[in-house]
Amino acid sequence: QVHLVESGGGLVQAGASLRLSCAASEGTFSRYRMAWFRQAPGKERELVAAITSAGRTNYAGSVKGRFTISRDDAKSTAYLQMNSLKPEDTANYYCKAHRNGIEYWGKGTLVTVSS
Repeated sequence: QVHLVESGGGLVQAGASLRLSCAASEGTFSRYRMAWFRQAPGKERELVAAITSAGRTNYAGSVKGRFTISRDDAKSTAYLQMNSLKPEDTANYYCKAHRNGIEYWGKGTLVTVSS
């Protein structure tokens, strides 16, 4: 069982930056593919960014160039650096760890961007 705890959300103005963190309890964190998802009110959960154990990344088109996903395996933590935030980025942001067909999710952190 892997426990994931997200942090770093908050209320910011449009154009600001935030860095989300996802701390994992699992000692073999480096073997997991990590991803950030978000879910806005009334909408389905969507993939924001993902990073493989080898460090390869991919992003949703709506955040490419503004968000950066990274990982620090020594700290068992994944990050999502969010720059140039827009009101449409407002959502609950969730961290997911994935390996061998098994997924673990955090409980989320709320990001609210005011215009």
